[in-house]
Amino acid sequence: MTETGLCVAREPCFRTESEGLMSNVIKSRKAAVIGCGFVGSATAFTLMQSKLFSELVLLDVNTDKADGEAKDISHGVPFAAPMKIYAGTYDDIADAAIIIVTAGANQKPDETRLDLVHRNVEIYKSIIPEIASRNFGGILLIVSNPVDILTYTALRLSGLPENRVIGSGTVLDTARMKYALGEYLRVDSRSVHSYIVGEHGDSEIAVLSSTNISGIPLDTFCEMRGYDNPKMKLDEIAESVKNSAYDIIAKKQATYYGIAMSVRRICACIIRNERSILPVSSMMHGEYGIRDIALSMPAVLGLDGVETHVPISLNEDETTRLIQSAETLKGIAEGLEL
Repeated sequence: MTETGLCVAREPCFRTESEGLMSNVIKSRKAAVIGCGFVGSATAFTLMQSKLFSELVLLDVNTDKADGEAKDISHGVPFAAPMKIYAGTYDDIADAAIIIVTAGANQKPDETRLDLVHRNVEIYKSIIPEIASRNFGGILLIVSNPVDILTYTALRLSGLPENRVIGSGTVLDTARMKYALGEYLRVDSRSVHSYIVGEHGDSEIAVLSSTNISGIPLDTFCEMRGYDNPKMKLDEIAESVKNSAYDIIAKKQATYYGIAMSVRRICACIIRNERSILPVSSMMHGEYGIRDIALSMPAVLGLDGVETHVPISLNEDETTRLIQSAETLKGIAEGLEL
């Protein structure tokens, strides 16, 4: 084991409660992807290139599709690093460090993420119990939409500890925001520090009040670039980020490259025990007056999943909208039969 408790190569990882980690035997360099559609396949391809894992299992209700994707992606292994990629069953993934669930109905051009709720909850009712019944000891990463509601669903159906059931949340939205601000401000997007929080969807909130560029407040940096009264443009950017998925779906049926890179980043935080701060979806317990629902807020992410939420500065309007976003999600969750 390393100092972080991670195991090397392909050896199984034995973890005990005294270590504060999972008690089950898992392979720290093994991952699984459930669902081999656009998002699942792109995610698998990205993980193959990442060198984070030495074993990757693909599952899909269409077993031929899973097998075909596994074989196709494995042909790129000589250009990356040694890795075993294959189509498998639920029995093959019980010892994975991370199970990534991308399975679900696709979002149609005129459909919101929340419109997918009941179809995808029914799909999850056939997937999550299969995972839970095998005494899964790793991290369950939910990617399917609506991701916040499905993270809540997966938690309720699995019975797993809350810290180990997380959603990809607004990690992608935040990346889109950083990219757009970087283009507008003519600066490397990696120097932009900003978050989108709340629902991964129509009620999401761009936290512009505490956005900074390498420590310089956003308004100050706008002045440096010669932009007077930039609020209208910044609001326009936030709105375009919120609607970017709809634009892409209308043009190419689905979004998958951006979310695949987001999943890769989340996996890196977990496997490397980075304790980086990412806006993943997880259960709230009173922060900002919000409880009993999963939504996306910055959290410290490491080997055990979510360690703690990170309080960020919100102005009055942002706080009000965050609470409204939570109420929207809670209203949907209360109508589910879980």
